[in-house]
Parts: sequence; structure tokens; C-alpha cells
Amino acid sequence: MIATYLTGMGIGGGLIIAIGAQNAFVLGQGLRRQYPVMVAFVCALCDALLIAAGVAGLGTLIASWPVLTQIAAWGGAAFLIWYGFGALRRVFADESLSAQTPAIAGWRTVLSATLAVTLLNPHVYLDTVVMLGGIGGQYPAEQRLLFALGAMTASFIWFFAIALGASWLAPHVARPITWKIVDGLTCAVMWLVAWGLIAPEIARWNA
Repeated sequence: MIATYLTGMGIGGGLIIAIGAQNAFVLGQGLRRQYPVMVAFVCALCDALLIAAGVAGLGTLIASWPVLTQIAAWGGAAFLIWYGFGALRRVFADESLSAQTPAIAGWRTVLSATLAVTLLNPHVYLDTVVMLGGIGGQYPAEQRLLFALGAMTASFIWFFAIALGASWLAPHVARPITWKIVDGLTCAVMWLVAWGLIAPEIARWNA
């Protein structure tokens, strides 16, 4: 039984721990000290709910409706491009961090952005619902819960680690040039992920 849990934890960690839009967002919020605990909890909770749905069989259902994947790809790409533009604007602004720097956005704004960057990103569904759901669904019914719990554990550990770890590093990265680099990388990641989402759709049209 413990092997099933560890397998879920390992596979879940392998899928979650990757450079992507969601991780870039969480890292940025942690560095800015803008509700990092809330951001980490919301991301991990969304992952947990999607993993549970996937292991319960939703992954197989979504895979049978390709149009849902296309809608998610274009919608997610549009949001990521918009968010990338926001990061690009900050590259040319004078932004710095200090222990006294107040949050530049309220918790409702941060919560909305967290939900958007999580739920409008098709990669989240592919990793949690389709991939983990498909793998977990291959286990006997009594072991699927352990597999899902292992994957959920990896998600919680990862998001809290990067959110709180970044917050701890914030005093050491207070120089404005550091923020220009962080925001520049965030913009690049968002746009690369967006291109990765729509490139297959464009190729399909040109085929």
C-alpha cells in the first residue's frame, strides 16, 4: 500500500515540478510577499480536487471530447498572453522590494489571478485529470485513493515550498534589477506556455 502512495507522490511531483505558468506565478507572488500562503493553498487545493476527479474517472471522459481540449487551449493561451504583457510592463517600471513594502494588490485580486492562472491553464488539466487520473485509474479500486493522496501530497509540498521559500528569499532580492529579471522570465514563461498551447492547433489548421 505504501508503495502505491509513494508512486503517486513521485509521479505527481514529476508532473508538477516543472517550469510553467502556474509555478512562475506562485514564485512571483512569494517574492512579492503577496499572500503566498493563500496562493500556495489555492493552487494545491485545485490540484487535489482535479486529481481526485481524474482518478474517479473524469480523465477518460474529457479525453473522449477533443473539442474541450481545443477550447481550453485557446482560452488558456489568451489569459497567459495577457498576464505576460503585465509582467513585461513591470520590466520597464521601477519596482523594488523591502520588508516595509506593502502588497500592491488586495487578496481578492490575488485570489482571482491565482484561480485564473490555475484553472485557465490546460496543462493543469492534462497533468492532473488526464495523466494522473489515467495512471491512477489503472490501480485496483482500493489503491486509487492512496495513489491520489500521494500525488496531492506532492502538490502541497511543492507549492508551499516555492511560495514560502521565495518569501524567505525576498529580503535578499530587493534590488530593482532582480525584479526586472524575475518579471522578464515570467513574461517569457507565460508566452512560451501560451505558444505551446496554440501551436498544435495552428498546425492542425494548416495541415
